[in-house]
Amino acid sequence: MLPSDPLSRHFRIDIAHQKALKRLHVETVGELLYHLPVRYEDVSDIQSVQGLAVGGEAVVYGQLGGLKARKAWKSRRPIAEGYLEDGTARIKLMWFNQPYIAKMYRDGQYVKAVGKVTGTPGKEYIANPELEPLDHLPIDRHDSIFKTSNSEDTIYPVYRESQGVTSRWFYHTAIKCFESGVLQSLKDPIPEEIRKRYKLYPLDTALRYIHSPKKLEHAEGARKRFAFEEVFHIQVEMARRRAAISAATTYEINSGEDHVREFVERFPFKLTTAQSKAIKEVLQDFKRPHAMSRLLEGDVGSGKTAVAATTAYAVAVSRPPEGKSAGERGGLEYGNLQVAYMAPTEILAKQHFESFIQYFSHLPVQIGLITGSGCYKFPSKSDPRKPTKISRTQLLKWVKNGEIPILIGTHALIYKSVEFKHLAYVIIDEQHRFGTNQRKALTKKGAPLPHLLSMTATPIPRTLSLTIYGDLDITLLDQMPAGRKAVITKIIGPQQQAPMYEHVKTELKSGRQAYVICPRINEPDPEKENALNLKSVVAEAERLQRDIFPNTRIDVLHGKMTPTEKDKVMARFLAHESDILVATSVVEVGVNVPNATNIIIEGAERFGLSQLHQLRGRVIRGTYQPYCFAVTESKSEKTRDRLKALITAKNGFELSEYDLQFRGAGELYGGKQSGLSDLGMEAIKNLKLVEAARNEARNLVEKNPDLSNHPQIKDRLAKIDQSLHME
Repeated sequence: MLPSDPLSRHFRIDIAHQKALKRLHVETVGELLYHLPVRYEDVSDIQSVQGLAVGGEAVVYGQLGGLKARKAWKSRRPIAEGYLEDGTARIKLMWFNQPYIAKMYRDGQYVKAVGKVTGTPGKEYIANPELEPLDHLPIDRHDSIFKTSNSEDTIYPVYRESQGVTSRWFYHTAIKCFESGVLQSLKDPIPEEIRKRYKLYPLDTALRYIHSPKKLEHAEGARKRFAFEEVFHIQVEMARRRAAISAATTYEINSGEDHVREFVERFPFKLTTAQSKAIKEVLQDFKRPHAMSRLLEGDVGSGKTAVAATTAYAVAVSRPPEGKSAGERGGLEYGNLQVAYMAPTEILAKQHFESFIQYFSHLPVQIGLITGSGCYKFPSKSDPRKPTKISRTQLLKWVKNGEIPILIGTHALIYKSVEFKHLAYVIIDEQHRFGTNQRKALTKKGAPLPHLLSMTATPIPRTLSLTIYGDLDITLLDQMPAGRKAVITKIIGPQQQAPMYEHVKTELKSGRQAYVICPRINEPDPEKENALNLKSVVAEAERLQRDIFPNTRIDVLHGKMTPTEKDKVMARFLAHESDILVATSVVEVGVNVPNATNIIIEGAERFGLSQLHQLRGRVIRGTYQPYCFAVTESKSEKTRDRLKALITAKNGFELSEYDLQFRGAGELYGGKQSGLSDLGMEAIKNLKLVEAARNEARNLVEKNPDLSNHPQIKDRLAKIDQSLHME
């Protein structure tokens, strides 16, 4: 048996089973061995129904039956009831005032039930038990195949499943692979000197311990090894990308500090220290012989666009190497270096176009806008103070000739028809909205590799940014411009909404506007989701119009609307043709509406802190006092404490670190987009592990750039390169 062998060569697998494995990306022996357990259950905690006693806490596994809803005979209060059977006996389950429980589960379903045993001897029942659905029952503690003669540990692995393949099948199949001797044919992808340095298990030992641990500490040691391995491989890929960028030719840009200073002095505001530092770092990168790859992180309203405009100016007034600089020529003419600025939505692209017009209005610099709905150029020949609409063909011709040094647009920028003469600088706004292939397509539009500045308003924990953005240098904008008022944030609990609505009414009378954010678009199916009482955009907009704000103009916005519909709604809100915008978190990255000073976030406990912070950032665009109301129906102290961090944290970066510990990296960023598995996502909470993997990866690539001495790493990276950052 070899790692590359299809599983079907050694195991009997029917079509349904084969499809299930394919969904989990497990088709070869090697892929099965790397399908690692997601957690471990301790069967020593399992009780038998037969041994339960009144007054005790029950932790039992079994099969549900007899589920139904009824009303109590005297009090008439609704009750859901059923029974659980585990092979030793049967016990009744009862949920008071929760009749929907009977519809949430089905007879015959396997579950883990936790609750207090109540009643009288002979008539015991578990009151309001918490149920955890299972695809199978765990192995009984008395005949556990994990228990050894010299160990009291009774843990067993639980794997990610799919309909048609069970966790138990993964375990038994992995054991059969071990017995075949496949481990002897595996080559460890982590060099021996690195393993010894960090006390990591060898590959064969780690695989045995992670699939069939005799002790929990063995499983933990194996997980540490595979966590390091995963982060290490991604860091090697990042190190190779950096090396490739360093080796590629690029434009060296030196526009002169005096020119940049004159440009900045015309701003109607003073740059923050963080903005000045960011501009300085970018301009220094421009002078180096290799292309810049930099991530600019800053809270909403921290002034990223000003940094982008200033650095774009430095490029747009510079000539290609064979020409003279703008300063030497004493004027501007086409043939200058070019800038491409990509935004995730059409309305954001238009917003940046308008901002750039304000920044460049005193200069004879042509600025273009290309989106799916049309093309514009500034300045217009008929009115130099305004833009004019032009044909797509004409715009593309001018861009190709180099007559337009700054082109702003959506993903339309990456179309093959868009050609540049001297593309020297690419700016990508809210870069996490674009896949790796989209970013590559844009940067490949220059013959010399253009400099790249990615920008994001999503606060990213340090460990996460070191991992998924390991090929980028990172600059933080951790200050807000002068004059911006801090958001007054309030946590609104059950039955506390009345004063909040009165406050918003007062604000609307003063001419301000408000956002209302809901977790859902439509009302849930009552048959399926009775347990989740979450407000929806459509129903909440109707309720607010009917009961709270009867004489107010209310619009709705959500992800199922077309881009054109979204743009129309946002344009109405921006023009103050509507007063309240009821939306999903689609406004997290949205248009600048300085007049919107209030945001109500319903079901706040359903959002991460970083996302709440992003949403709150929608109301800090103007000079008016902004307010944020985080509304929760939850009575949990843990939930309230988490939400209170919105009030106590100094900035978004502090909140993102808190969120990483509280929720986990997978919920913050998502494994699919980052290329990390659940184990890798969990691993990047450990800053030391990430930094160690990063340092080792850099050293390895410096010594052996083509990885000719490490073929197994090279093979692994071929797969990572296809999946990393893909959307």
